[in-house]
Amino acid sequence: MIVGVPREIKRDEYRVAMLPSGVEDLTQAGHEVLIEAGAGLGSGISDQEYAAAGATITAAHADIFQNAELIVKVKEPLESEWPLLRAGTTLFTYFHFAADQKLTLNVLESKINAVAYETLEGKARDLPLLTPMSEVAGRMSIQQGARFLERPQEGRGILLGGVPGVEPAHIAIFGGGVVGKNAARIAAGFQADVVILDISIDRLRYLEDIMPPNVNTLFSDRHNIREQLKKADLVIGGVLIPGAKAPHLVTSQDLKLMKPGAVVIDVCIDQGGCFETSRPTTHSEPTYIVDGIVHYCVTNMPGAVGRTSTYALCNVTFPYIRRIADMGLFAASQQDPGLAKAVNMVSGRLTNRAVADTFGIEYREFSGSSMA
Repeated sequence: MIVGVPREIKRDEYRVAMLPSGVEDLTQAGHEVLIEAGAGLGSGISDQEYAAAGATITAAHADIFQNAELIVKVKEPLESEWPLLRAGTTLFTYFHFAADQKLTLNVLESKINAVAYETLEGKARDLPLLTPMSEVAGRMSIQQGARFLERPQEGRGILLGGVPGVEPAHIAIFGGGVVGKNAARIAAGFQADVVILDISIDRLRYLEDIMPPNVNTLFSDRHNIREQLKKADLVIGGVLIPGAKAPHLVTSQDLKLMKPGAVVIDVCIDQGGCFETSRPTTHSEPTYIVDGIVHYCVTNMPGAVGRTSTYALCNVTFPYIRRIADMGLFAASQQDPGLAKAVNMVSGRLTNRAVADTFGIEYREFSGSSMA
């Protein structure tokens, strides 16, 4: 099979979808790998390293889409790339369709096979291709929150850990999943006062057991959310409904409860965001202010630490890439129901129920090689 890896063109995106080790593995198995020139530079990987591993380096972005049967990316195809999508080609990447109707309709119209990292299920019904980037984003959320709480960044002028005689920052984390757990660990290390809110009592019990004493848990309901907004210097939004749009936990009216200069980090902005006032931002222009509250809503947070994120991502994606290359998408999906869950579109038909429900589009069930 011909596998193509284009250079990411999303603003401030420095990740790449394959390592030289993956190229070597595929070429030794008899596959051909096309790498766009410069694709790995943001992650510190040169064209020479890819060529030495057996890749063919191509200068034109369009050549990857024109010649590859399986295209592997990190982020969703941008509008300039939609005309390059060829019917029957398989594109394996993060799509986050539920947050973008225009993307959904145009990719559907292209009749490609859209395989989404974020909906692939592991044997434990986890999301193994989303997990490493959620770990990165959760840890980065505290790093960025600490920065934007500084007064020159229009924050409250708060040091997360405080100092003797001065109380630390209060951090509220909405969602106790991978993002929330990682954010809480880093925040705890800063000696901040941390609260995690979640709707799962079992998850809260687990977090209570593993977290240090400066991390507490609360059941997530409207009363507790509002009370935490009043206290918080920093709020992290990390809720997830797999494949679906994130719920708005904080309304525009709720912002009036918060202290001027408080910071919100919406990690779920890729899925639409969990603050009503959230809108996508970039690493170059990461924040804006609504009612005195600093909003950080960068859609590709892990992209800023391309070296770390690329290796973390490729460690988990490559086994699936190899399987699809060896067997073809349909045979591989038939063998692995978790991979079948990642198939969001097949030849112009929408096969993800959450996305179909979000936009009112006809849903067709996909089970490997067939659709109902």
